[in-house]
Amino acid sequence: MTLITTNSHQGTTIKTSKMQSGAVSNRVILGIAAFSVSFGLSLVPNWDITQALITGIITVLATYSAALFVDKRRRNYELLVLNSLHRKIRELEGLKYRIVREIQQVEQHKIILYTESQNLQNQIIDSRNQRDSIHRDLGSFAAQKKQLEVEILHLKTELEQINNNTAELKQYCSDLAAEKRRLEVNCNVSRAEVNQTQAQIEALKQEKQEIENNLILSNRLKPQLEEKLHELRVEVETLETKIFTQTNSLQDTIKNQEVIANNIKKLQENRQLQTEEINQLQNQISLLQDERDSLQNEVWELLQNLENLSQEQSNEYLPENEIELFPFDELLEVTEPHQNSNENLPPEWNKFLDNVESHQIKILKAIVQQDDTKAVLKQIAETQITMPNLLIDSINEIADNTIGELILETSEETPEIYPEHLLKVREIIKIYDQSVR
Repeated sequence: MTLITTNSHQGTTIKTSKMQSGAVSNRVILGIAAFSVSFGLSLVPNWDITQALITGIITVLATYSAALFVDKRRRNYELLVLNSLHRKIRELEGLKYRIVREIQQVEQHKIILYTESQNLQNQIIDSRNQRDSIHRDLGSFAAQKKQLEVEILHLKTELEQINNNTAELKQYCSDLAAEKRRLEVNCNVSRAEVNQTQAQIEALKQEKQEIENNLILSNRLKPQLEEKLHELRVEVETLETKIFTQTNSLQDTIKNQEVIANNIKKLQENRQLQTEEINQLQNQISLLQDERDSLQNEVWELLQNLENLSQEQSNEYLPENEIELFPFDELLEVTEPHQNSNENLPPEWNKFLDNVESHQIKILKAIVQQDDTKAVLKQIAETQITMPNLLIDSINEIADNTIGELILETSEETPEIYPEHLLKVREIIKIYDQSVR
């Protein structure tokens, strides 16, 4: 921002130096033209050289004072326009800096989310490895279960050989075989069924000590295996719940990333729109500068034409009735302030009438009459090489400096005069119309 401001100040200083040199040359030419015309016009009727010199010097001083006043007003308007444009550029640059800072924050947040997602993926990989180890343990437990089943079958054969003599032993052995088959089919047998089998096995122990000694080993191994299976199932359920919560958190993070991406796109679109607006403002500034240069060239051509006309009139000796005067009053009507006063107006309003210019009175007249106000404002702004809003602000500034209040309301589309000042403004318009007539 500092580089832009320094470059703009350097450009303005170069332009002002060039304009000052051109203005000095223009003032010299204007003074020569005014002196020659006034000297010739005062010398022709009376042929008094001293009086002609005095009138020439007076006209030169009057023209220089008018030119200085006009230049001062024009410079003030140009400085106001340049300051407003510089202010807008600074505001846009500050907005751009804030947008860049927000984008950087969003990128940092994105990096943090990416690291969190990587950590979650690592945790998922660890949980999968644990699940694989659990499956391997389950496979080893299934192999041990098959070995136990083989041993149980061997014991069944022995029990069948022993229980061939008694029917009761056959019934108990068949019950045990049915219970063991159910244990082989379903590994999820509850502790109540195990306790029942243990009670039945204890009854069998009392009847047959030999069978009890053979079944003690199998009954000791079964509850241990069931407890391990139960613990493994609990761990599997806890791991499944953890995986479910982790998947939900991953989905939430993915949704947040999508929302952040959409916000980044919107910020980029807003940034493009702001750059386009800045380019449009720069184009408007260049167009205004071109119009200003063209108007300066036209003024230069008019001054050259004035000098040529003054030289031609000084060379020709025309009679008094045939001398054609150049209409200086019509050229200076746009920029000269209206110097009139009226006893009907208060002193502050007379001061306002003295400071206000003719084109500003025309603007007030258009606002009071409400006859195509926008077109009149646009036309006067084009003739004054400025904008309608600046013209309205200049009138309010003069009123604030002289009257102490604003007379134009700018909140609406078309400006309006406050009702308490309407009568005074109409009186000023009447005074202006009478002076023009």
